Amino acid sequence: MQKSPITKYRPYPVIDLPNRQWPDRVIESAPIWCSVDLRDGNQALAIPMSVDEKVEMFKSLVKIGFKEIEVGFPSASDTEFAFVRRLVSDKLIPSDVSIQVLVQCREHLIRRTFESIEGVENAIVHIYNSTNPLQRRVVFGKKKEEIKQIAIEGATLVKELVPTLPKTNIRLEYSPESFSDTELEFSLECCEAVSDIWKPTPENKIILNLPATVELFTPNVHADQIEWFCRKLTRRDSSTISLHTHNDRGTGVAATELGLMAGADRVEGTLFGNGERTGNLDIVTTALNMYTQGVHPELNFSNLNDIREMYERVTRMDVHPRTPYSGDLVFTAFSGSHQDAIKKGFSQQSEEDDARWAVPYLPIDPADMGRNYRAIIRINSQSGKGGVAYIMEKEYGYQLPKEMHKELGKSINRVADETGAEITPEGVYACFKSEYIDIKEPIELVEFRNERIDEHTVEVWAIISHNGTSKNLRGTGNGPIAAFFNALKEIEINDFELLSYSEHSLGRGADSKAVSYIQLKNTVTSIVRFGAGIDTNISLASIRGVISALNRLMK
Repeated sequence: MQKSPITKYRPYPVIDLPNRQWPDRVIESAPIWCSVDLRDGNQALAIPMSVDEKVEMFKSLVKIGFKEIEVGFPSASDTEFAFVRRLVSDKLIPSDVSIQVLVQCREHLIRRTFESIEGVENAIVHIYNSTNPLQRRVVFGKKKEEIKQIAIEGATLVKELVPTLPKTNIRLEYSPESFSDTELEFSLECCEAVSDIWKPTPENKIILNLPATVELFTPNVHADQIEWFCRKLTRRDSSTISLHTHNDRGTGVAATELGLMAGADRVEGTLFGNGERTGNLDIVTTALNMYTQGVHPELNFSNLNDIREMYERVTRMDVHPRTPYSGDLVFTAFSGSHQDAIKKGFSQQSEEDDARWAVPYLPIDPADMGRNYRAIIRINSQSGKGGVAYIMEKEYGYQLPKEMHKELGKSINRVADETGAEITPEGVYACFKSEYIDIKEPIELVEFRNERIDEHTVEVWAIISHNGTSKNLRGTGNGPIAAFFNALKEIEINDFELLSYSEHSLGRGADSKAVSYIQLKNTVTSIVRFGAGIDTNISLASIRGVISALNRLMK
């Protein structure tokens, strides 16, 4: 890196925009969305999608709700051309969906593009040419007037070819490529020149796409550019202002959101932000950002896991675990305090359809996107009691007493510390079973039955194995637990007292099981332990819980 003062790079100049309006605006409705996954996203892949893979993605994009889909660069290769023809021949384009085809402002490429869309009901022909000073000088060696003339000639040819496809409703889109690095006055001049050729109306608008082909500055400067352009454009009511941001500075989503506040009507981007270099705009993130603010994006991501699976399979790209909304870990809490807050939030969240979502650390309900609650709380050595209790309840149906959370949490943390690994929900349950259910020493219940003698008395008979010795027990009390306690006293197991008891059903139906939670205190050492017991018989579940607690006290 160059030492200070830095002379290799310069900040981009701010835009003179007195009384800018976008900072006081909010996004109140969804923009027009255009997916460019099949073109911009596809060209950025190490292994481009096959025609069949592109067909699968196209169908998915339609199902999500996109009404404008850029399907490729049909003049660039036989595969691209064949894909567009496949959409036509197989009648895969719904009547309310417009396909978009990209083409440079070059005559033979435009003519080839028109061949590709024959038979399409609604098409957007997207022409572009680079306009920024660096490319004018380095790539083309042309002056401004020559660059503008390229755009004029492209628009003129498109207009001349429209009558050759009388059954196709054709709209024109023009991009001054590298708008972000082009003088605003010259970008406007090129767009006005193209618009003069096309002669749009409010009923037949031209799409003027203003791409941040390379993201060069902070999102507020991008918003200034868009508002400046919207203010100066002659035919604003006959133009759809479109955004196409990239993510070179990592703020593509922010730049798009501020661009919409600045007056743009339309957004181009890709699912999960795939694209050249650091990627295009992430439409999933942008759309769900709107959703969390109460604005429906008019795109359906209620099956986000399936969409992600399709995307990763056909593109051979991975969605990063920390990608907003769609990553594996974005709704995951490892921290104990976070887990506890999430658990409490879920327990208090109203189930009414119109209830406001209010769960700490979760700005959106994962269920709205079909995300499974298993991803929300995951357990490692940093986790706490709340997360363990959440998994036991949501995954396995155990409603552990609050006082028991800390005790089980310590056992899970001990395992996590010993292994240095994450503990899966299955691992949490296995630890619970080992600690509470499967513990058979020093006492194991061999046989048990009880009988009510009168309104106030229950008698129990039991056979237990105590330190390997079989013992017959008999006792009475006002209930099965009290009677069993009295029976244990007959064999001098009496240094304990009952602190709490609770039970609930596991599942529903006649064959469902009951689980009991018994908290005992050793009256000699003052050590307190929980036990748990499971059985189809409620009384027997309670006795198993008592023995579990006793065994844990005697460890």
